[in-house]
Amino acid sequence: MAKARTVHRCQECGAVSPRWVGRCADCGAWGTVVEEREEPHASGTGPAGLAVAASPPVALSELAAVDAAPVATGLGELDRVLGGGLVPGSVTLIGGEPGIGKSTILLQTLGAMAAGGARALLVSAEESGAQVRRRADRLGAVGPGIWLVAETTLPGIRQAIETVQPDVVVIDSIQTVWDPELDSAPGSVAQVRGCAHALAGLARVGGHATVLVGHVTKEGALAGPRVLEHLVDTVLTFEGDRHHALRMLRAVKHRFGPTGELGLFEMTDAGMRGVPDASGVFLGDRRQGTPGSVVFPALEGVRPLLVELQALTVPSKAPAPRRSASGVDQGRLGLLLAVLERRANLSTASADVYASAVGGVRVSEPGVDLALCLAVASTLIGRPVPADVVVVGEIGLGGEIRQVSHTARRLAEAGRLGFGRAVVPDTAPVDLPLPAVRVRSLAQAVDQLLLDPAAAPASGPGPARSSPRPGVRVAAGGS
Repeated sequence: MAKARTVHRCQECGAVSPRWVGRCADCGAWGTVVEEREEPHASGTGPAGLAVAASPPVALSELAAVDAAPVATGLGELDRVLGGGLVPGSVTLIGGEPGIGKSTILLQTLGAMAAGGARALLVSAEESGAQVRRRADRLGAVGPGIWLVAETTLPGIRQAIETVQPDVVVIDSIQTVWDPELDSAPGSVAQVRGCAHALAGLARVGGHATVLVGHVTKEGALAGPRVLEHLVDTVLTFEGDRHHALRMLRAVKHRFGPTGELGLFEMTDAGMRGVPDASGVFLGDRRQGTPGSVVFPALEGVRPLLVELQALTVPSKAPAPRRSASGVDQGRLGLLLAVLERRANLSTASADVYASAVGGVRVSEPGVDLALCLAVASTLIGRPVPADVVVVGEIGLGGEIRQVSHTARRLAEAGRLGFGRAVVPDTAPVDLPLPAVRVRSLAQAVDQLLLDPAAAPASGPGPARSSPRPGVRVAAGGS
């Protein structure tokens, strides 16, 4: 009979080390390696003592094509991300910062599904039943189809599932569930991995959809072993700035559909409310005619979102001026400032530069390059970009403007919100929903939009550049 062995495992990423070390060699975290005992499984059993049976090989052509249709959750934005709803027998992992609203949205989901006739079980491993009931009263999620068990042990959870026979199970959270048969502390990697394996096995056998709530680290990654992401069918991330009401739900992994969709929610006193028209929310407080403000039609999956980008430059006497970015990549901002200086003769070498995507949203696609550069150029020159213009385009190191994907879909959303023109790469498709200002280079875009706004409707080469307003340093050289 195999004997138990001692291993040293990182509690942050799950990596195993032959001996104790102060810093994990895989993830670089300090003080996260602890000693654990691994108990061997009895013959014929899997993790947490689950009985397993050998499956004979079957010809693929003989298997029936079973259509596992998703079951709608009743929350439109959640169904959008999941591709229609939760699939029976699937396991979903949702992560997010503490207080972001994971428990709230899942309780609303159970309430909506129970109202539709489903049997729902909520395993509250962190809160008491009274706390959950008070939240459910506030959310209007109290119904006869929802069952609650305040349990942290795996045997107790297994018994509750066998008793209720639910259609959907929510475990809040997986980090607090522990199995007495495992010789390790609750919350350790061995416990989280073993309990997740057992709950996934129960979901496969019982045919109920299971949702696991996971914590995140200070870097924003899912806490615990990375094996959880491979074990589950779907990984959702719930993001948002706690100082803003907007919350964003993304699918990092999804075996039953695409991963590019974005769900938007607004935190209210009555819980999470879906935001079908996010562009209107992002642009609701926009102040037109302000230098440094540019509207960019972003694309999240197949969903276009109009986001306001703002930039501000102030004189600096520091030898290394500050570069601050919120909602956009700071490294990309530094690269674009270098291109702006070299290719458009606009220098920020003696100025602090601040750039932000308004509303708590984060924009990471390269199509934001041209809008970000024009926002910085606008505040440098002191002239606003016309209020009816949206800007999209990727910028190369040579200052050329490159095409982005789905330009027509982006501009259709801009037209719906009343924008009249769009600055696009010269190679963009011919048939676009808005009149296009086609530009080949960054210098041409600055000329047509800022230095000579009257030439903006034209789509040919821009006029010769005039001198910027007094106080703007013009770099030597350029294209």
